[in-house]
Amino acid sequence: MATAMKYICLFMFLAILSIAGLNQVDGAGECGKNTTPDMEAFKMAPCASAAQDENSSVSSQCCARVKKIGQNPACLCAVMLSNTAKSSGIKPEIAMTIPKRCNIADRPVGYKCGAYTLP
Repeated sequence: MATAMKYICLFMFLAILSIAGLNQVDGAGECGKNTTPDMEAFKMAPCASAAQDENSSVSSQCCARVKKIGQNPACLCAVMLSNTAKSSGIKPEIAMTIPKRCNIADRPVGYKCGAYTLP
């Protein structure tokens, strides 16, 4: 009887696991289903100097990329705080100022990004 009960419990456990696995959603990250913040950070190369020095001018290519990514504030935040950005010497406190420095009117002012807030 104890052996039968063990098999029933094992079967129930496996059934619950398989149901949970079937209901799993293949969700997208902050930047969408087909990309990651690190992949998007590579596209931000024109912003490298502007994200390291607040006195550096911001190129039009940088502003175009920031405007596009900034349509999704969670993605913009994730890109600015990504491992790729950090390893490239990006200073998040300076990178957060780029949308304002680009004069992007519809930027996500006040959006909390980790310990930072977009101005």
